[in-house]
Amino acid sequence: MTESMQRPALTPGVPRRGNRRAGWRVPAALIALSTVPVIAGAARLGQLTGGGPITHDSARYFATPAPVVAHIVAVTLFSLMGALQFAPGLRRRRPAWHRAAGRLLVPAGLVSAFSGLWMTLFYPPLQNDSALLIGLRLAFGALMIVSLVLGFAAIRRRNVARHRAWMTRGYAIGMGAGTQLLTVGPWMALAGEPGPLPRALLMGAGWVINLAVAEWAIHRGAR
Repeated sequence: MTESMQRPALTPGVPRRGNRRAGWRVPAALIALSTVPVIAGAARLGQLTGGGPITHDSARYFATPAPVVAHIVAVTLFSLMGALQFAPGLRRRRPAWHRAAGRLLVPAGLVSAFSGLWMTLFYPPLQNDSALLIGLRLAFGALMIVSLVLGFAAIRRRNVARHRAWMTRGYAIGMGAGTQLLTVGPWMALAGEPGPLPRALLMGAGWVINLAVAEWAIHRGAR
């Protein structure tokens, strides 16, 4: 048999099955990264709607529940729906879905960032919430807002490359909680609860790692 007879025929314009599966690796990894924060958020909502238990750390949420409820709902929508935006096959085959999801994604991301800033500024800080950590939360929250606004403005000008770049940065910041589990978790397993300075540095590392990966992906895609 000749080589052409041994290979399966391909329809022009239709990606091979292996390529389609590879295109879902990034969205699947992002969904997996967001699983624990989403579950933790759902548990927090269950506590708020069920009336307790009220602990020293959670009392602030029961006193003013609206910001944390808005934050949890927005982050859940932003992280899960945002992950699907990184599936290239879905963008090509369902461009209308991609645009409709984006119209929900940007407001969800902004609600997530603004509610996070509100909680940082007005909720009583926890025992290990240092000034450095508060500053990092404010800085990365503001950067997330700027990224989403610039990404929205870019697509309004039909600048797809800049739109993807800024939305990727905004999504990376919004996914910081997932990566912070990977930076804080090993420390807690080996040495217990980190003090104020290590906690701030470990949580800051989560945002920095995400942004570094985002910049790598942006420049790789540009090349």
